[in-house]
Amino acid sequence: MHRPVFIGVAGGTGSGKTTVAAALKSALPADRCVIVDHDAYYRDLAHLSFEDRQKVNFDDPRSLENELLIEHLATLRRGEAIDKPVYNFAEHIRSDETTRIEPAPVVIVEGILVLSDPKICAQLDVKVFVDTDPDVRVFRRIRRDLEERGRSFADIRRQYFETVRPMHLLHVEPCRRVADLIIPEGGENRVAIEVVATSLRRIAEAGLDT
Repeated sequence: MHRPVFIGVAGGTGSGKTTVAAALKSALPADRCVIVDHDAYYRDLAHLSFEDRQKVNFDDPRSLENELLIEHLATLRRGEAIDKPVYNFAEHIRSDETTRIEPAPVVIVEGILVLSDPKICAQLDVKVFVDTDPDVRVFRRIRRDLEERGRSFADIRRQYFETVRPMHLLHVEPCRRVADLIIPEGGENRVAIEVVATSLRRIAEAGLDT
């Protein structure tokens, strides 16, 4: 009997981990791989005022509902579908809608803090850390937050210096030590991505023995 393989893809904000995850998924047949983004599991802050939501440290692992993610990964491992949360990053609340994720031979779990929680790591067969220079990462984050998440530059700057950078040093950088593979320069490293994709294609066809 075969079970799905779980790949964790972590790295700092703007490192290119989402690009790496998407590239790995696209290297496989459409029905053989799914991506579960850790960002979707931010805790719902609807009980707080918008002003108070803005003060929350979203780079602290406690801001994520890891218990639900771990439960969902166990469900996918059993071959059952999940209803993944949908998070509104502009309002810092969870949507009433969910996204249906069907089980697949390869499950990619992607997010900044995926490798920071030992209980999540225990669910992963392969742990990947995407390593990109800090100046590249910060410019990518600024662009993303301005264009995709409706935030002002002043808010982005405040958040970066107050929480993003210190939390990166405290929680993200140490993840290098638990990673099985380190991919420099994220989505730009086509050689590394192809090496991993080749292994995933083999696994997707043969599966892992339970």
